[in-house]
Amino acid sequence: MSASLDPLLNPRSIAMIGASADAGRIGGMPLELLTRFGYAGGIYPVNPKYREVFGRRCFPDIESVPEPVDLAVLAIAAADVTPMLRRCHARGVRAAIVYAAGFAEAGGEGARLQDELEAFVAESGMAVAGPNCMGFANLNTQAYTAFASVFKTAPAQSGPGTVSLLTQSGNVCAAVYAIARRLGLPFSHFINTGNEACLDFSQYLEYLAADPQTEIVLGYIEQLRDGERFARACRELERQGKLLIALKAGSTDKGAQAVQSHTSALAGDRRVYGAAFRQLNVIEATDFAQMAHLASLATLRHRSAGKRVAVLTMSGALGAILADKFIGAGLELPDLPPDLQAVLRGGIPDYGMVGNPVDVTGNVVNDPDFVRTVLQALATSAAIDAVVVYAPGYMLDRMAEALADVSRRHPRLFVAIDTGLAQSRAALREAGVAVFEDLGLAVSALAPYLLWCEARGAKRIAPAPSPAAAEAPALPCNEADARAYVAAFGLPQARASAARSADEAVAHARAAGYPVALKILSPDIAHKTEAGGVALNLADDEAVRAAYLAVTQAATRARPDARIDGAMVQKMERGVAEIIVGATRDPVFGPVLTVGLGGVLTELYQDTSHRLLPVDEDIALQMLRELKAYALLDGYRGKPRADVAAACRSIVAVGDALLAAPAAVAEIEVNPLLIKEAGQGVAVLDALILPATP
Repeated sequence: MSASLDPLLNPRSIAMIGASADAGRIGGMPLELLTRFGYAGGIYPVNPKYREVFGRRCFPDIESVPEPVDLAVLAIAAADVTPMLRRCHARGVRAAIVYAAGFAEAGGEGARLQDELEAFVAESGMAVAGPNCMGFANLNTQAYTAFASVFKTAPAQSGPGTVSLLTQSGNVCAAVYAIARRLGLPFSHFINTGNEACLDFSQYLEYLAADPQTEIVLGYIEQLRDGERFARACRELERQGKLLIALKAGSTDKGAQAVQSHTSALAGDRRVYGAAFRQLNVIEATDFAQMAHLASLATLRHRSAGKRVAVLTMSGALGAILADKFIGAGLELPDLPPDLQAVLRGGIPDYGMVGNPVDVTGNVVNDPDFVRTVLQALATSAAIDAVVVYAPGYMLDRMAEALADVSRRHPRLFVAIDTGLAQSRAALREAGVAVFEDLGLAVSALAPYLLWCEARGAKRIAPAPSPAAAEAPALPCNEADARAYVAAFGLPQARASAARSADEAVAHARAAGYPVALKILSPDIAHKTEAGGVALNLADDEAVRAAYLAVTQAATRARPDARIDGAMVQKMERGVAEIIVGATRDPVFGPVLTVGLGGVLTELYQDTSHRLLPVDEDIALQMLRELKAYALLDGYRGKPRADVAAACRSIVAVGDALLAAPAAVAEIEVNPLLIKEAGQGVAVLDALILPATP
């Protein structure tokens, strides 16, 4: 991918087809930018209307260009694009950018034009970006192929850059670039993917992962076309110590699937993306300014950092505010060790705090040596990972020399929040101190960045799925078949049996032991309760006989078209809590696992955790701990502790069952899974396998 996209993103020569002499038009702006910023490669304007454009010879057609061309930029109408691409390909042009709109996004004739374009690319192998694309810029070679005026209005970049922008919106690309340049971030690539008819976001991300000049990627995503490729590219970024900061917009309504399945309703587009980002150690941003500040922090990622933060302020109130915000965002403010507190107390008055946050009070800046002692102690303490200093303007200036010196001599991340107008900001930044001018922006950027640092330091070995343990049942299947399949992967066999008559139901109930539950058995009824197909706490033979007749008749009335295979009889079970465990095939990322609070509360509370499959028992435990309801499993208010280890084994088993199933199986759900007291295991109360929709 790196080699095939090189003509697009690092071209040695550029032909502008549809060139204009007007720098305000899309056919003129890139030529003006190439000329202004001194692109060293060949520049070939093409338009029969002009003899010269921006001081350069203009050619009547692509066939007249005398030199080989790496990249053709097409500023022409949609209907003319594919014929022109054929001519370019015949002349040996290796890649093209298509500005024109009016393709698939326009429907009808536009969709036909895009089909024609895609067919040409598949046939020729040419790298074609767009259509409906703003274009690119390689700021390290000055190869500007984007019609973006932001390059003329944002602060100019003087040296090489290491930050790359990759967005599915041209306007977002320009907006983030402008904010980031005001922060002084140096850029390598500016990429707007357009309609992605032939090249998608994940392919560009692969290129940037391999690009030696890219260290940080700022990405804007509306919808990924290839989630598995995206995941591979993210893992390569992480392997090379690079970082993707992504802003995801939009969501997909999965209501059609939710009619049959709790899992699909709970997973949803947005939640799966968030889970994938966390699993791939991608920082998810929420707005453009945060993206830019995260990228600025990421330029300091060679410094050691993590989620344990020490806060140093000249104000107890500000210390409390920062503590609340950092802890609320998932960071920790551990109490400082007694020996470190003793050092701090040596120069901090009794009314100042020395635990964490540390309130050095305003008097401390009158003693530069003590400031240095405090910062040195914080820089070397094993109890913390990063130090945040809040000091308004003149106070930051008074301590800046010591802060800069300690930052230079120690690898720990130091952050200064200055809500005044400190004169020392530039000097501190040069010394490797991250400087913020706004408290809210500081917290919104620091929290996800420090959590990324924490995850970055953890060794993660991708789990391997278990081999197939059973053949999936023919679809559609009933609950008995679903139970038998998942049991083969390690879910415990429950005391449940299928009955095809009232007499069989009574026999199974006696064998299981009263009281029992009785449920309709049908491959066509996913939600049994809504169909009147469930009876609970049946205490004797007569109750079972009556219930069998009642549930089968109710189900037939509710679903006259449904196949009725009898009823399931299961002993009533007691336990600590119920959860849902569901595995489904996401259209973007493939197999995904969902764990949540189970039973009737599942969709009400939306208390869920998600992962891409496969998972192991360690990941399953992480998922359970992410649930707000985890306290119910951990001895909440004196209640018995649940058998969490057995629950984790069951979670892994459901995921493995889907991975081993053929593509015809869209989803496997155990809901609820009853978790019993510690040491007593779990019980499958219901199981469901859904086929893929045609």
